[in-house]
Amino acid sequence: MGAFLDKPKTEKQNSHGEGNGLRYGLSSMQGWRVEMEDAHTAVLGLPAPGMTDWSFFAVYDGHAGSRVANYCSKHLLEHIISASLGVGGTQGSQAGSDSSTSGPPVPPTVEAVKAGIRTGFLRIDEHMRSFSDFRNGMDRSGSTAVGILLSPDHFFFINCGDSRAVLYRNSHVCFSTLDHKPCNPRERERIQNAGGSVMIQRVNGSLAVSRALGDYDYKCVDGKGPTEQLVSPEPEVFEMVRALEQDQFVILACDGIWDVMSNEELCDFVKSRLEVSDDLERVCNEVVDTCLHKGSRDNMSVVLVCLPNAPKVSEEAVRKDAELNKYLESRVEGEKGCGLPPSLYTVQSIPPLLKHSDIVWMDFLHSSCPFFWPFLSHFTLFFSGCVRPCDEHSADFLVCVGYVSSFPWLMLVCVKPGQLFHILASKKCIFKLQN
Repeated sequence: MGAFLDKPKTEKQNSHGEGNGLRYGLSSMQGWRVEMEDAHTAVLGLPAPGMTDWSFFAVYDGHAGSRVANYCSKHLLEHIISASLGVGGTQGSQAGSDSSTSGPPVPPTVEAVKAGIRTGFLRIDEHMRSFSDFRNGMDRSGSTAVGILLSPDHFFFINCGDSRAVLYRNSHVCFSTLDHKPCNPRERERIQNAGGSVMIQRVNGSLAVSRALGDYDYKCVDGKGPTEQLVSPEPEVFEMVRALEQDQFVILACDGIWDVMSNEELCDFVKSRLEVSDDLERVCNEVVDTCLHKGSRDNMSVVLVCLPNAPKVSEEAVRKDAELNKYLESRVEGEKGCGLPPSLYTVQSIPPLLKHSDIVWMDFLHSSCPFFWPFLSHFTLFFSGCVRPCDEHSADFLVCVGYVSSFPWLMLVCVKPGQLFHILASKKCIFKLQN
């Protein structure tokens, strides 16, 4: 939702911290949007008996305003803790009955936490509904929420909406939350049972997510409970046992990130950057910059939580990164002042910095390149065995690296007119070094 700026706002909000056996960094950028509607939470050591060695991280992607996202970033955790510990008459853990005995405080049980997370979401959603701006319709904002609650032994992944969390374990994506989209069969059924419809993959043709906090215009169907409305505030909670020797990192991000990078692409990118730098704010900044260059037009927020077995800085990776930067900087200098390449297909020699058969690509969205439209309408790109047709709304740039008679080569296909300099300058977006 919302209009776009003439140029993106690239100033970033950063934070980092360390404790409870983990490190985190985060980056948030307004981008092309007129307003910044994202918010986040990062807490090391929860302010509750038996939970000082627990941590909580979350990303909130607001829409139609930032009120809900900002409020939840400050208060959702306290509702979750209160419900998990059984305060206020809700079903909690056995800790409540044991708290008066001698010995250290007992943390809530796994089932109590899962129930507490759900109850906490429903409570804060009902609490915000009493605010005057929401009651009189002056504020119609809503927000997704994706988070992770970490205990010494468990992960609790939390999702409500289409932001996403992924777990990287043993050098591959081990787990991902599921986006709540109106076209999902289960979500569509609830929407239709509440008297709504799904048109153009949106609730009543308007809202692109089927679960969210706020959005009270979609939560007023008589005779239906809060989890049966057109838009539900109920989160999905996934509990996993931690594998301390195998777990590497967790990424939480809004759809401004996931719109242009898949789970595997983002995790591979983060892994490669962690081998070059242990500055988590820097890595997160590179993620949002990359997504901006890849065409994301939304607010962008990412939280990176590094676990004890996270990738470490490698001298070889640092050396190769420096060599690649140096080479690309020289190429950029050489291309200054150049317009179109001499032909539609340009072959350039490069040093042996990339491995055989690495294939990467980059999208340029919202481009104006009428010169190439006749070519694009009959052109397809092949990537990882998939065929992607091009159209007049985008000019695509394909990089293919391989060897011919032991000589490395790089092929540029369908370069956007006048943009060769910018393509080379966006080197972090173009090249992805794979193990």
